[in-house]
Amino acid sequence: MPENVTILGAGLAGSEAALQLADRGFRVRLVEMRPGTPTPVHATDACAELVCSNSLKSTKPESAAGMLKVELEALGSRLMAAARRHAVPAGGALAVDRAAFARDVTERIESHPLIDLVREEATSLADAARGADALVVATGPLTSDALAADLAAVAGGARLAFYDAAAPIVMADSLDEGLLFRQSRYEDGSEGQGDYLNAPFSREEYDAFIGELVAAERAVLRDFESRDLFQACQPIEEIARKGHDAPRFGPLKPVGLVDPRTGKRPWAALQLRAEDAHGSCYNLVGFQTNLTFPEQRRVFRMIPGLERAEFARFGVMHRNTFLDAPRLLDERLRLVAPGAAALGAPVFAAGQLTGTEGYCEAVRSGLHAAVCVAVELTGAELPPLPRETAFGALLAYASNPETRDYQPMHVNFGIMEPLATRVRNKRDRYAAYAARGAEAIEGYRASLAERGLMPAGAPPSQARRDDGPVEGASHG
Repeated sequence: MPENVTILGAGLAGSEAALQLADRGFRVRLVEMRPGTPTPVHATDACAELVCSNSLKSTKPESAAGMLKVELEALGSRLMAAARRHAVPAGGALAVDRAAFARDVTERIESHPLIDLVREEATSLADAARGADALVVATGPLTSDALAADLAAVAGGARLAFYDAAAPIVMADSLDEGLLFRQSRYEDGSEGQGDYLNAPFSREEYDAFIGELVAAERAVLRDFESRDLFQACQPIEEIARKGHDAPRFGPLKPVGLVDPRTGKRPWAALQLRAEDAHGSCYNLVGFQTNLTFPEQRRVFRMIPGLERAEFARFGVMHRNTFLDAPRLLDERLRLVAPGAAALGAPVFAAGQLTGTEGYCEAVRSGLHAAVCVAVELTGAELPPLPRETAFGALLAYASNPETRDYQPMHVNFGIMEPLATRVRNKRDRYAAYAARGAEAIEGYRASLAERGLMPAGAPPSQARRDDGPVEGASHG
């Protein structure tokens, strides 16, 4: 009789965990509250729906995001395989057709003989743990109020919240192709071959736009202090408030672009990335926003080429709920809160609920939680996750009791173990991090395989590694 595992939340982390555990022979009850209980940002009831962006960031191995993809593929991530199947052009980034990606994951979950997908809202950890040999909580940043309150009670009140912002999406056929030009940054080759559309600003156009952006009405009528907004997802209007030229050195940086109309670099430029394989709509890269919908329509139509833009989705801002991981989770992502012992089954957390920010980070934490649950229920020995890997460094940060004022974090070189020998050149230093991480993840994978902790169908050798220029990516 296989052990029973209940997973709350069918987002990226919960879906990955469910498929990983089921492929290891565990019976999984995957509980998803949608569509009966909707959220402010989800549009469907599909598993693994991407709500902020369709980009999973860089594929370049010599980047932290690229390192994480190498690790996911080395460990046989089911969702990374789905992302590869439904990739859309995005320069050096991995972007997906979000509808096809979510549909693929949902179909695989619904057809798996060991997964029972249950559509209901979980409001109590104790109730969810009843009859389960282990419980994984992967309800994400939009955990329902009832479950969040129960989780706070179990955690002793140590719950934090911050605000996250999502960028607007515009319809392709409403854009002015006479003003926009297709080009990736530092692109070699002929005009019109790039994966991004670019809206070039003159200095006068930029000045007028920033003035209206800063003055526009926001949906949340108070100023957010910097600690309340995760820096990687700050609304564009908040970036502009830091300085008139701040967007020009951030999401609107024109570096590496040449406007074919002038033969020169524009004063500023907005990049637009295709949302699906057909290029029917485009995401305003880096334009997460808290403006009201009418103001988004008015102000963003000041962008050259977007004067008649039709919005497939306006930008939204929503609450993110996450645990104070350094005090509440161990390196196995197991809940060690005061009230956890009374729940009757070991409780693990995964995804953005742990404060590991980003799409691929959520997938990786779901995979890690699945491995740790398998270890818990089989009595196998869990090899230590090397801190030289991207996720190993992130997990060490998230579970370090010395980490104070814990805020959401994504993989980056700043939290990785220093190299044994100092490398001054940044490109060479990042390449050294990546080479060290690739070796470490192969050793970790081999240790998992020796203990029978790798699922069927995992790659037999080093995972795929893609090279390419790093392009801007907004989330994930």
